[in-house]
Amino acid sequence: MSQLPRPVHIRRRRVAAVTLALLGLLIAPAALPSAAAPRLPAGPRSAPTTTTVPPGGTASLAGFAIRSAAEVPDTAAAVSTPGYATAGWHRAGPRSTVLAALVADGTHPDPFYSTDQQRIPRGDFTDPWWYRSDFTLPDTSERTSLDFSGVVSAADVYVNGRRVASAAEVAGMYTRHELDITGLVRAGANTVAFRIQPNDPRKHLTLGWLDWLQPPPDANMGIVRDVLVHRRGSVSLHDAHVVTNLHVPSPVGAVGATARPTTRPATRPATRPATESPSGAATTTTPAPAPAPAPAPAPAPAPAPGAAELTVKARVSNDSPETTTATVTAAIGATGIVLREDVTLRARETRTLVFAPDRHPRLRLERPALWWPAGMGPQNLYELRLTAMVTGHRSDDVRHSFGIRDVRAPLDSAGARRYTINGRPLLIRGAGWSADQLLRWDTTAAEDRIKAALDAGLNTFRLEGHIEPDEFFDLADRHGMLTLPGWECCDKWEGQVNPTGTGEKWNTADRLTARASMAAEAARLRDHPSILSFLIGSDFAPDAQAERDYLDALRAADWPTPVIPAASAVTTALSGPSGMRMTGPYDWVPPSYWYDKREGGATGFNSETSAGPSIPTLDTLRRTLSPAELDTLWKSPAAPQYHRSPSRTFNTLKLFNEALTHRYGAPRSLSDYVAKAQLGQYENVRAQFEAYARNATDATAPSTGLIYWMFNSGWTSLHWQLVDRFLDQGGAYYGAKKANEPLHIQYSYDDRTVAVVNRRAAAASGLTARVSLFDTAGTSLYDRTVRGLRVGGDGATTTADTLPAVVTASGRPDSTYLVRLTLTDGAGREVSRNVYWLSTRPDVLDYDAGDWYHTPTTSYGDLTGLNSLAAATVTATARTTHHAGSVSTTTVTLRNTGRGNTPALLTDLHLVDGLGAPVLPVRWSDNQISLWPGESAVLTAEHRTTGPSGGALRVRISGWNTPTTHITPSTR
Repeated sequence: MSQLPRPVHIRRRRVAAVTLALLGLLIAPAALPSAAAPRLPAGPRSAPTTTTVPPGGTASLAGFAIRSAAEVPDTAAAVSTPGYATAGWHRAGPRSTVLAALVADGTHPDPFYSTDQQRIPRGDFTDPWWYRSDFTLPDTSERTSLDFSGVVSAADVYVNGRRVASAAEVAGMYTRHELDITGLVRAGANTVAFRIQPNDPRKHLTLGWLDWLQPPPDANMGIVRDVLVHRRGSVSLHDAHVVTNLHVPSPVGAVGATARPTTRPATRPATRPATESPSGAATTTTPAPAPAPAPAPAPAPAPAPGAAELTVKARVSNDSPETTTATVTAAIGATGIVLREDVTLRARETRTLVFAPDRHPRLRLERPALWWPAGMGPQNLYELRLTAMVTGHRSDDVRHSFGIRDVRAPLDSAGARRYTINGRPLLIRGAGWSADQLLRWDTTAAEDRIKAALDAGLNTFRLEGHIEPDEFFDLADRHGMLTLPGWECCDKWEGQVNPTGTGEKWNTADRLTARASMAAEAARLRDHPSILSFLIGSDFAPDAQAERDYLDALRAADWPTPVIPAASAVTTALSGPSGMRMTGPYDWVPPSYWYDKREGGATGFNSETSAGPSIPTLDTLRRTLSPAELDTLWKSPAAPQYHRSPSRTFNTLKLFNEALTHRYGAPRSLSDYVAKAQLGQYENVRAQFEAYARNATDATAPSTGLIYWMFNSGWTSLHWQLVDRFLDQGGAYYGAKKANEPLHIQYSYDDRTVAVVNRRAAAASGLTARVSLFDTAGTSLYDRTVRGLRVGGDGATTTADTLPAVVTASGRPDSTYLVRLTLTDGAGREVSRNVYWLSTRPDVLDYDAGDWYHTPTTSYGDLTGLNSLAAATVTATARTTHHAGSVSTTTVTLRNTGRGNTPALLTDLHLVDGLGAPVLPVRWSDNQISLWPGESAVLTAEHRTTGPSGGALRVRISGWNTPTTHITPSTR
């Protein structure tokens, strides 16, 4: 495996001998209404393949009949003619890879269980596949166009027996194509057929899975975004968007990048040549006539801080053979703003129409309703509706939402990218997002994951190449989750610049595809307020020509947020320093690692980092692995694990398992292994987020952001995830949730200080911190209460105490001990509780022997004393309340009723059905908590109101030293 030397500080988890595959996007073009995504796009055999398109409307093709071209002897003209028989063909949903359809109809086994994916023959996907669908038109009085993207990897396109585009033209899954098919359609039945080419992300500008998971055998070939049929009048609207300019003070002490990206132009040209179409489609434009000279308007007064200016833009096209005048109306919901302009266009002319504040003062808003990330304010959204009328009749209209917010990302004095939003500081607490391995889109499941991330205190998702459909960004807008989309590393996307990647070099056609991809994604994403930046490079920045092409495309699209040249520490001529670093780690390191301001430690902006493996709950493992694989998991620590990674670097759990054995003791059973894994993952993830939070206010080299690698997996996985495939939550998730509490008390592994971090906007005062140390026998070693604490807002910290350097019990050093931290407000209410299990023997790191994915540990801390904790007695009562709609709340009162002073460590609550299976998804107010005798806690769980299988809903209570029990909640 090729590796880069350590000082380069560029992630090479991906450039090893890794099996690559293609990930597609699932997207409807921006500013165009589309049908709602079905729950399972790769539908059953009965999925419809005929769509009715209403007059003046837009419809997404309802589904496809698909079959390997090797099994279809008929000509393309025959296949794409209405009435062609498709008996024996498979049925696919409107967005579906080939394999997704074949798994849905039972042709191939579930690839998510055990090694069943290896049973699927790759040879089935080496030939092109036909995708065929029918649509009906009541008449041909309107113009008709076919609008699509998301083809993996390329396709010849046919309509009613005629080819309308070749695979050379429809290449790259991000490019968008709108084809005028008015002359080919007829009243009644019509047919569109795509001959999809096989995919290889090393050769095509598509997507791959790198070392995230075992890639699907079809490499995700298919159509994974909606295919839309538009019906319009003679004048059509395109590229509609709103440019917002919010006036906020400049950040203090920032250097380098400015508030707005250098890609943003001051004005937009009236016309654009065909090669600059933001949709990536070939369009024809006619130069606009020169406007008559007009007197310069009087300068407007300087806007007050907090005021906003809106500019509405769209391209207006006359698709008819004669001069036409259209009345274009722009309406912005909730503001009462309605603007109109008449536009006269020559035959086939296209012109950009601009509603600007200098001519329309109503577009200056003195007190706009701003969009904020979750936890910082409300997620206010506006709706733009643009309508074109010709001779009193609607010719076309588009609508979509947008938000008003200001994103800035200057470089701080240490050269790190530091984000602000609407003038307020923002520590990025993010994680990598993964699409489904088979690219099946499920809006409900995506919303569940977004809610889970927000509940864990995250505020950002990074989407490295796995850029999801419009519904994803709509959800992010609505829930206040920031996003960092960008291109992917190591395959064709970095073929020009990554010497250790697998991507082929670009040719002239590839450069055109890359530019068209950037233009299409920029046009699609720019109005979503959840977009924080776009990363035009990942491990490597693009070469000079590609960077220029990307920036030109972003500039033409009025891209509103900072553009980052790469996720690694690079500097380019046009974009300057990235302000980010990619130093890992990607495999196990001890919790203390995160406090060192070197490598992956808490300084600057780390674009992807974690301690690697993340063992799911025992429930999930039993749903994922065979009995033999479960035995191997804990009995053979160095054995390859199919559900970890295809990479030779990451295909075992060796480093993780060695650390677990040294620190906690050798596992005695599968359940013991999983319990120790949850302890280890909890302490590690918690330390990672806590270190970055504490160091965010440091005077030198502060931390500005981290992206935990990753939030979820698109498969059933053993690494890089805070939640598993089924959205069950274990130690990794609850470690993050604890660390990211809005008002939080925490321990520092480097200097033993106890800090209070306040992520709320307002300062907090009158706080009381209590710091208690215990040995594993329950003996008190240290107890101190500090009153009158005050901490500022927006991420401020204050130090409450420093733990003693030497911990002794009965006059001797004790290797394992416990720290209990509590924080109460002025009314005596507990607002934060945090419990640590620590060792007097430190974990020792050898940085000089480190490599690109981890830093070796030469001596481990000793936490084996936890094995001698006495059994704890926990009792509980529970009640489930059914609310209006489909949501219920289960409230559990938990109490440690044991004698002595032994805590119930990491007590876990799970809602289960009568068969013992977890009820998911669920959001607990807190979980995996530790209680001393006499202490109690009230925890709440939000979940769907559904009838659990096998009997009534129950609460399962378990823990490190707590026997498993079940209680049945009362209901009301």
